Amino acid sequence: MSKSIHRKELIVIYRQEILKDIRLFTSQPVTKFYDSLFLNLDLSFITEFPKTGRKGFSNHAMICAFIVMKCEGFSMITDLVDYLNNNLLIAHYCGFDISAPLPSYWTFDRFLKQIDNDMLSSIMKSQVLYLSKQSIIDTSFIGLDSTPIAANTSQNNPKSFLSNKFKPDNQPKADADCKLGVHTASNQTNEKKYEFYWGYKNHVLVDCISGLPIYELTTTANVYDSTVALDILADTHTFLPVTECTFLADKGYDVKNIYKQVQELYHGKCIIPLNKRNTKSPKLLPQGNPVCEASLAMWKDGKFSTWLHSSKILLSIKIK
Repeated sequence: MSKSIHRKELIVIYRQEILKDIRLFTSQPVTKFYDSLFLNLDLSFITEFPKTGRKGFSNHAMICAFIVMKCEGFSMITDLVDYLNNNLLIAHYCGFDISAPLPSYWTFDRFLKQIDNDMLSSIMKSQVLYLSKQSIIDTSFIGLDSTPIAANTSQNNPKSFLSNKFKPDNQPKADADCKLGVHTASNQTNEKKYEFYWGYKNHVLVDCISGLPIYELTTTANVYDSTVALDILADTHTFLPVTECTFLADKGYDVKNIYKQVQELYHGKCIIPLNKRNTKSPKLLPQGNPVCEASLAMWKDGKFSTWLHSSKILLSIKIK
């Protein structure tokens, strides 16, 4: 009888030890990924704890936690909180003390509202420079595009049938900073589908060879893509030269100033499709020939002299 009791006690002890082993409850490839990711993430230039007041949680750990949130594809902070509490090993790699309670929803929410965007830009810049030194990315072939970011407002809800939800003067009360924008709902060139939305734009410059981002800029949704392209190239050039680059973009960047600056300042070239909205219908003569800016007739075969054209015809007849 005593042996069976002793055996049950041992089983309970073994179960407790198994529960303490946090490695058994997280996928090993996932843990290796985050361990390697955070070991190569330089946050030394960011103050880890405030100089005055309560110590609180480490800023480095909080930033790593939000990186986990994005890598896992979570859209809600509550999902992040549950994930860290159920995967203590990853919380440990973030930098949290797993022997103490982890940050609550309100702690993460407050940190997200108070974080400075310049801090995130500095982190991205340091990682880009590190990848450049490792010859993983370069600026020989770069591309720029924007993606819409919808504001969290009911006026963006497709189930809302309000007639004035996309009126410029009907500013959403839930987000006073967002603006009204439009984006294409289809990538097909022959389909003209557009959608209005309230929100922002994320402009991202990428290395087209590796597919990794080099620079990002967030603006309101009413900012045209072409108006920020030169600023993005100039800011990138300050820490990572874009000299002799090949600049790839869509027809939204078909602007003369972009061609001029890329060629003259950076000695590069542009690959941008023609935006037909920026072209003018040429003047035509009665016989159908277009007229150039100098008011001269343009010939489809490249000849602008009827005498030259007739002379070549006569010459071909004599040869025959």
